[in-house]
Amino acid sequence: MNNSLSKNANGKYIAAAGSALVDMCLIESDDFLQVTGAPKGGMTLVDGHTIKQILSNTTKSPVIVPGGSACNTILGIGKLGGQARFIGKLGNDELGSKFLQGLINHNVEPVILKSDSPTGHVLSIITPDAQRSMFTYLGASSETRPEEITSDLFSNCALVHIEGYLLFNKDLMTATLKAAKENNALVSLDLASFTVVESARDFIEEICTEYVDILIANEDEARTFTGCDDEQKALDKLSQKADIAVLKVGKRGSFIAHKNNRIKIDPVGNCDAVDTTGAGDLWAAGFLYGLFNGFSLEKCGKLGSCCGYEVCQVIGATIPDEGWDRIKQII
Repeated sequence: MNNSLSKNANGKYIAAAGSALVDMCLIESDDFLQVTGAPKGGMTLVDGHTIKQILSNTTKSPVIVPGGSACNTILGIGKLGGQARFIGKLGNDELGSKFLQGLINHNVEPVILKSDSPTGHVLSIITPDAQRSMFTYLGASSETRPEEITSDLFSNCALVHIEGYLLFNKDLMTATLKAAKENNALVSLDLASFTVVESARDFIEEICTEYVDILIANEDEARTFTGCDDEQKALDKLSQKADIAVLKVGKRGSFIAHKNNRIKIDPVGNCDAVDTTGAGDLWAAGFLYGLFNGFSLEKCGKLGSCCGYEVCQVIGATIPDEGWDRIKQII
């Protein structure tokens, strides 16, 4: 089939807009997580002091890598060979410098806004079941103003991928969507977390109607958004909101809906996950790269599954070069 991106041949870039955050990945026990009081698998907004306090209660050192949902996706697209661009705000500090270098190392064009506040960072506590529970200090990333998001940031873009965490700032999300559409770019929205969906369900409905072309959700997010426990009913409802809908069901694979087509994508590999950090983000990287290059939806889904599988075999959301070599064999 000719996918939707073929209708927008003028743009050569895939851009991502979202929070510029540094990931701090910590492997800890369920008991350690329980003491924090945070829901497993969710995302909790905190201040920088809270993250320092949590880290003071462990003897383990976190793995520090570039992060943020949309950033993880665009880093993957850059490594796959796509022409990629990231838009976000950083602080003038060491973490900001590391973040910027990470973009460059992944062949991503940085479009960086600057702040005097510290660069945002996320503490991801990874429990033995490979689930990650996130404590997010937005820092500089939260200071992006709607008027800073202008249409020229998305010039020559066929697709703009937006993370659901921007839903916490309705004015910023709306400005980003409008700037993308002023360039006739298609919009991909990843719902990001069930806690995000709980707080912004009505707003998601509103923007899907007007702006969103590709809607991506996992089981928890889809259940919260649609109110359906049955995954096929949830997929059907998601497909009513966007031209292409994706439902990721973890180790069981994923489903893609486009018009009247329903496609089951089998999982890749049979190893248990070491860490699920970035799994959905890298799934989106493979899938969107495939769409951009005119692959069939089946092949897009398989590429997404390969990316999601490889990132689950390492700590953090950075796939090593040998993993990318295996992924590229199916392109």
